[in-house]
Amino acid sequence: MKPLFFAISLLLSWQSIASDETTEQTGPQTSNEQKAEKKDVPSLEFIEEKPATEQKSASETEKATVEAAQVEEEAAKATSETTTSSDEQKATAAALKAVAEVDDSKVLGTQTPAPAEQPKTVAEKQQAVAEAEKAVNQAKEALTAKQQEKARQSRESMAVIEQLIAAYNARNIDAFIKMYDENVEFYTFPNELMFTGKEKLIARYGIMFKKLKCIKSSPIKRIVLGNIVIDHELSETCTQDPKVVDKRSEFVTSYKIENGKITKVLFFR
Repeated sequence: MKPLFFAISLLLSWQSIASDETTEQTGPQTSNEQKAEKKDVPSLEFIEEKPATEQKSASETEKATVEAAQVEEEAAKATSETTTSSDEQKATAAALKAVAEVDDSKVLGTQTPAPAEQPKTVAEKQQAVAEAEKAVNQAKEALTAKQQEKARQSRESMAVIEQLIAAYNARNIDAFIKMYDENVEFYTFPNELMFTGKEKLIARYGIMFKKLKCIKSSPIKRIVLGNIVIDHELSETCTQDPKVVDKRSEFVTSYKIENGKITKVLFFR
């Protein structure tokens, strides 16, 4: 009995030892498997960081959208400016075309003279020379006619003033008044009206002729141009003795003569 009991006890001991070794071998493997599982499972820290990454991507997407909108806006602005510039260029071109189409043929100085046809034969050359000489002679005659008319006016005007000075020096009021127009005007420079008409002229110069003992006016310098006579005069008067000049003065007087009569007198003082 004892040997059988001992054999059973020994067999059970071996099974127990074998079970422990199996457990020890299985334990590390289980631990390694758990580590492997833990390795495959993302950590809490990684899970927490993932939303931040998604937020960053959303921010970048929004920024890209804003930049795209700015680019579109700048492109639209550039297109508008290009269109405006194009419209201005078209308007300028249209204005230049309108100016070019204006008929300026009747504007003085804008006519383009046609080139003169050159004479080909001797007879044509002689005819061209004759026509040119004729045109020159006509121009000279026209100028001469104007000069002659101006000279005639100058002679008549100077004659009127000569008669006026003679009547003045003689203190002959009737001959003096005769040289003036009925509505003669007297001014002081530049345009101050003194009086008009022969009546006031008689009252003014009639008294002076009677009061003074002598009067003498002589031109220092005279300018005559057509119907205008300008005299730089030296006036001498005697108030007491006809032979003693006691007052001298200089005057510049402009006379306008029309139809042989003085119509306007301007005194420069």
